[in-house]
Amino acid sequence: MRCPFCAHEESQVKDSRPSEDNTSIRRRRQCEACGARFTTFERVQLREVMVLKSGSGEPRREPFDRAKIEQSVSLACRKRPVSPERIERLVSGIQRQLETLGDAEVESRQIGEMVMEGLRQLDSVAYIRFASVYRDFTEARDFEEFASSVREVGGK
Repeated sequence: MRCPFCAHEESQVKDSRPSEDNTSIRRRRQCEACGARFTTFERVQLREVMVLKSGSGEPRREPFDRAKIEQSVSLACRKRPVSPERIERLVSGIQRQLETLGDAEVESRQIGEMVMEGLRQLDSVAYIRFASVYRDFTEARDFEEFASSVREVGGK
């Protein structure tokens, strides 16, 4: 494992344990060159999933990147009472769903909808934050209409 501090190729595992949701193994490592310590996570990957990105012209294909979902969800949950463990469970759940779909390719729209659904159940403010970017809100009225639909869902 390459050291994130000095880029040395060799590190020593100091401690291993399962993550809280048992979907990965957390490893504490120490670089053999600079002595810095860092944490890595090892996860099972059932299959390689390609994401179809639509836009103008031909659809692009790129490998699924879990970090992109983690970053988006973390940003939506920023300064909200949502623990990192709950974010991790949401992202792991989405990744498992994608890997078990049976399709080698998945549209980015489908991933976005999975994130929306997960955030809707996790935190309504984070859900609205994510939706504002994902659905490209351009006016305050867009927020207002969406927020009123969130209240209706929560009230049922």
